[in-house]
Amino acid sequence: MSDPKNPGTATPPPTLGEGCVRRYDPEALSEEDGTEFPGAAELWDSLKPKTPSEGEKPSEA
Repeated sequence: MSDPKNPGTATPPPTLGEGCVRRYDPEALSEEDGTEFPGAAELWDSLKPKTPSEGEKPSEA
């Protein structure tokens, strides 16, 4: 860093779409963008509502 008083900058990755469907371009993302999430499957399983297994009757509340 040549000038310690010069503030840092960040630039977001490119996006696709507009408005409500705007999202980051998955082709442009890399590990430097923080796209690696090894615990995603476990998190998704913990957040999904539990459904009865086949053959089980749903509990009546």
